[in-house]
Amino acid sequence: MPRPCELFPVSDHSLQPRFNGPSRISLRPFNLYDVDDFLLWARDDRATRYLRWDTITSREEALAYLEKVAIPHPWRRSICLDDRSIGYIPIKPESGDDRCRAHIRYAVAAEYWGQGMATLALKMAVSKVFDEIPDLVRLHALVELENKASQRVLEKAGFVKEGLLRKYGFCKGEIRDMFVYSFLSTDKLL
Repeated sequence: MPRPCELFPVSDHSLQPRFNGPSRISLRPFNLYDVDDFLLWARDDRATRYLRWDTITSREEALAYLEKVAIPHPWRRSICLDDRSIGYIPIKPESGDDRCRAHIRYAVAAEYWGQGMATLALKMAVSKVFDEIPDLVRLHALVELENKASQRVLEKAGFVKEGLLRKYGFCKGEIRDMFVYSFLSTDKLL
């Protein structure tokens, strides 16, 4: 039976559990019961700053996003702390002759930054996705030049920085320089 969701204010960190072990982190598909937990981090401009979608401002928007985008997506997982959504990792495989590669992204609620959760969740996703998508050989991630924390997350998970793509990615109304990172099916997780 799914647990009922409660809405905690983002600013009240005393109500948020602190991370103290990898066994508390899991990845799973989103469901509609995630709406309030999802809204906690999706309404925070810090957490959505580098995402292509805009900050979500209402429960209705959050519910629509889950119903129309997150749940139907073939590989969009909720990063959960004690089964509460605190972020997400979508992996989008290419098609046709390009099905050997996929794009990976991630986001974690700002109150959990610097605790190793994004790195752990990224490693969990990488360890599963090559088995779940048989033709997949390469994952790649694009990271804004100024997003040093995300670059470090990728490096700690074993991704290799391949280079700078100048004026490559469009996000929040501007074209940005991006680093490209990759992880191959033959690479070792760190």
